[in-house]
Amino acid sequence: MKRTGVLLLAVVPLLATTACLSVASDDSRGPDARRVGAGSLGAEATLADPAMKELAQQIVASAENSTLDWRSAYGYVEDIGDGQGYTAGIIGFCTGTHDLLSLVEDYTKEYPDNVLAPYLPALREVDGTDSHEGLDPGFPAAWKQESEVAAFRDAQNEKRDTGYFEPALRLAVRDGLGMLGQFVYYDAMVYHGPGNNWFSAGGIRAAALEKADSPAEGGDEKAYLGAFLDARRKAMLDRRPGVNTSRVDTAQRRFLDEGNLELRTPLEWKVYGDTYRVP
Repeated sequence: MKRTGVLLLAVVPLLATTACLSVASDDSRGPDARRVGAGSLGAEATLADPAMKELAQQIVASAENSTLDWRSAYGYVEDIGDGQGYTAGIIGFCTGTHDLLSLVEDYTKEYPDNVLAPYLPALREVDGTDSHEGLDPGFPAAWKQESEVAAFRDAQNEKRDTGYFEPALRLAVRDGLGMLGQFVYYDAMVYHGPGNNWFSAGGIRAAALEKADSPAEGGDEKAYLGAFLDARRKAMLDRRPGVNTSRVDTAQRRFLDEGNLELRTPLEWKVYGDTYRVP
């Protein structure tokens, strides 16, 4: 879970390097798109539609990696100073939040000779902290090297989907949300992580439900999403006072204020002061 833009005056971290990557075999048009289809979620149309999933990854990447080209981020690795250790990959897996460790452990079970495998003992030791002990100086280079391997890019896609995208969509569909609401839940899951405490996506949802009924409960969708974004912004600021909240304020809130509940293109939004457009 990558948490960029920790301070209002901080420079938004850009990709530290550009790896020579080919398009992964399992992108948003591959098997992962079929695994979470509309039928499995009980909805006629969901963010799992290939075109919509591609759009969702682009919007997330604008906040996570300052780019719409989310596939360029497989090899990204950097400590952005947010207390989560190294942040890496397409949605910002972190050495301090367990998801990076889980990714490398699962990948190593299938590909034991990968160049990240020797770092597993250190990754287990630093899990839950911001420490680099046992990871420096070689871990960033090893991550970039392994990210040139198609199987590791596939593994990142898989972990993104099973850990974040699919749980967010299931919950959003259950709450009766359309495309924008599904994206709002997904981005919250990426940034805050799963769970039920105040700083998690589940805790934010619970706070929103105290203020407004979800559409599944007969509530107004726009009002409910407004309550969710209010709660999310507060959680971000409670966790890190001064954090940049533009991914909520000038992106998702903008879509909501425009009444674009189906996330129809063309879209224009801002994150960290930069303007992004999808025709």
